[in-house]
Amino acid sequence: MELRKQMILELRDVATAYGQSQVLFGVTLNVAEGEVVCLLGRNGAGKTTTLRSIMGLARPRSGGINFRGQEIVRREPHEIARMGIGYVPDDRRIFADLSVEENLEIARRVVRRNGHWTKERVCELFPVLETLKGNRGTALSGGEQKMLAIGRALMANPALLLLDEPSEGLSPLVVRRLITALKEIRQAGVTLLIADQNVKFARAVAERGYIMEKGRIQYEGTMEALWANAAVVQKYLAV
Repeated sequence: MELRKQMILELRDVATAYGQSQVLFGVTLNVAEGEVVCLLGRNGAGKTTTLRSIMGLARPRSGGINFRGQEIVRREPHEIARMGIGYVPDDRRIFADLSVEENLEIARRVVRRNGHWTKERVCELFPVLETLKGNRGTALSGGEQKMLAIGRALMANPALLLLDEPSEGLSPLVVRRLITALKEIRQAGVTLLIADQNVKFARAVAERGYIMEKGRIQYEGTMEALWANAAVVQKYLAV
């Protein structure tokens, strides 16, 4: 009999609203330790709000979010980060006036989690950051900022890394480098939950996928099964 994988993250019937506007309607999903899972959907589907709900940046009105056996719905974002969840938002939010090196160092100091990821290992993952370490955030290209944002999240040594639209706005060359980097991050023991619109990118990095539309999960399955289901891709993901 196959053993059930240990779940690192479980969402149960999560409903989240901003003021009077409800965005999530009973979202249920799970991520097993060591998995790469992709949350797919068009703009406005609820992907970002799902990640923000996990991170404590948006407060669910109902439902539960369990991380490594602990309920985290009522915890503050800094507590959740120190428990071992990293977050890379779609707008990156690097410190524009700080250097690359200072951006990396501040994450380590704030979260205070030791582990595999150091400045040296982040620069091995993204060698361009080594050459740019004295440059301020304002001097970086979009792709370089994305690498720095991911590197900064890794400096906190998360067990689970949330990535919001990591492939958006990147050149094909940078996307290929990102795919390689995400595989290396996973090999280093980090579990990944990725929200993205690009099904080809998701297929290259993830094992399983969920599709969202209008704040609800509409499909769940392996990425290969999703890719083979042309009707589902056309209905929920075609632009």
